[in-house]
Amino acid sequence: MVVDGRPYLIDCGYGALRNLAASNVGFLQIGTVFFTHLHDDHTGDLAALLSYQWTGGKTTATDAYGPYGTSHMVQAAVEFFRANVEIRTADEGRTVDANKQFHGHDVPASDSPVQIFKDDRLTVTAVENTHYPARSKAKMPYRSIALRLDTQQRSIVFSGDTAYSANIVKLARNADLFVCEIIDSTVLEQVRERAQEEAAKGNSASVARHVADTHSSPADVARMATEAHVKTVVLYHQVGGAAGSLSFPVSGFIDAIHAAGFSGEVVVGQDLMVL
Repeated sequence: MVVDGRPYLIDCGYGALRNLAASNVGFLQIGTVFFTHLHDDHTGDLAALLSYQWTGGKTTATDAYGPYGTSHMVQAAVEFFRANVEIRTADEGRTVDANKQFHGHDVPASDSPVQIFKDDRLTVTAVENTHYPARSKAKMPYRSIALRLDTQQRSIVFSGDTAYSANIVKLARNADLFVCEIIDSTVLEQVRERAQEEAAKGNSASVARHVADTHSSPADVARMATEAHVKTVVLYHQVGGAAGSLSFPVSGFIDAIHAAGFSGEVVVGQDLMVL
């Protein structure tokens, strides 16, 4: 998200660094990163981003904000490219201390929206979503959040990975853009069947059960968008078509959301799309 020329990055999964370059936003300009949760498809390029910022000559700080574990993840990312820093410091006369340049901040995951960041161009609030079920949260401190980014011009909400969430409805009230994940209903039903098969074998905590219980069907997206009175839905983290068929028409998502009751605009996101 670019606000008056200043870019902010939301999640940093595989390919993020490449697409920052392809978008002409670039990676050296990124000073603030927000994480919805710490699954690797949302964090996989963090170490690469920070390492290339350091090697590329960035001297200002980069701060990452996300749920529990974010601070430790940033420290671990810096440790990952420790050899690169030490080699270039000795061989190239580098003077920037990576330990002092990159900072992680753990933010709350609550049932009510909480402000987690504010500068002269952007205010960010967060709320816990439903990507981690209660049975899993009882065994770990990690959480998953949705984010609302408010500027003077407009408001954009990022659902993160989630099933239907009343908390997100509160967060997204009257937002201009609701960027929401989606999984096709047919695929979701197939995954639920696999989850039942796994449970019958004694594996109650399967990947299939996680996917079935913690992602949004078109009806879930439509319900959240309608209840929150958002203007436009933008779909990302898309899983579409029978068995994820590449021939799945994106109009299928749009038609399914409208059929479920959302009357506003629906945009199917693509890499490098500008909204």
